[in-house]
Amino acid sequence: MLERTHLTIIQAVDHHGSLTAAAKHLCLTQSALSHTVRKLEQNLGAPIWLREGRSLRLTQAGEYLLGLANRVLPQLEHAESKLKQMAQGERGTLRIGMECHPCYQWLLKVVSPFLEDWPDVDVDVKQKFQFGGLGALLGYEIDLLVTPDPFYKAGLRFDPVFDYEQVLVVPRDHPMAKRKYLTAEDLRDQVLLTYPVPPDRLDIYTQFLNPAGVVPLRHKTSETTDIMLQMVASGRGVAALPRWLAEEYSTKLALSVVRLGRQGIAKQIFLGTREDDSEVEYLSAFIKLARGYEHSETKA
Repeated sequence: MLERTHLTIIQAVDHHGSLTAAAKHLCLTQSALSHTVRKLEQNLGAPIWLREGRSLRLTQAGEYLLGLANRVLPQLEHAESKLKQMAQGERGTLRIGMECHPCYQWLLKVVSPFLEDWPDVDVDVKQKFQFGGLGALLGYEIDLLVTPDPFYKAGLRFDPVFDYEQVLVVPRDHPMAKRKYLTAEDLRDQVLLTYPVPPDRLDIYTQFLNPAGVVPLRHKTSETTDIMLQMVASGRGVAALPRWLAEEYSTKLALSVVRLGRQGIAKQIFLGTREDDSEVEYLSAFIKLARGYEHSETKA
């Protein structure tokens, strides 16, 4: 019979590279671990690893079990954590994954009142999920995903929390600063600064430049909003950002905000959750608070 211990061992060997290292990590003797593996292989009628010199290579059966372990173990840990919190009368931790670079500043303004309202709930923001958040949500590694690009899938729910407009930020003395709106051709000779996201996930490419067949002169990336806009202010490029964030920086750094296209680029931010977490009070409260927060763009 396949047990949780078996999946834990297979995952540990994959993470640590050998039976010896896995046994040490799991606080088992190597003989006990090897015995457990041999017994499992006998029950399955198939080997899990093949030896190649001093290294181990997963068989087809082993690869399947490793995938199962990576899916199932986080869910079991999540369930145990929730049940323990219920038994102890605790609320636990809200784990938030970010797939939206500029949303971090917005998130801080929502987290602050949330922590005041829910003193027994901690918040953990995991930015490493910026480009793989859907898998993290399905795998129970995060509880809530902040994204501008919802992916509707069975078992998941995406709630829109606010609308915003994508705009271009330029130095105040830039020739484009006085324009009411820009065309894609206007960016052909510009250095475009963006967050380090593939162009096929950047709205300025997918909704503005690509349809017109325009490529900017150069494309540079920056992980930090402050550094990106300092570079814009010093005349080293132009940047595409949400209007609410761009206007927050415009007065401080002598920048101008210009619409992209006659109609502009309209976007929304969504909060993704698992449907089976719909009864979690503090999660629902966070979404309600996020919907109620008004940034400068929605007030305008």
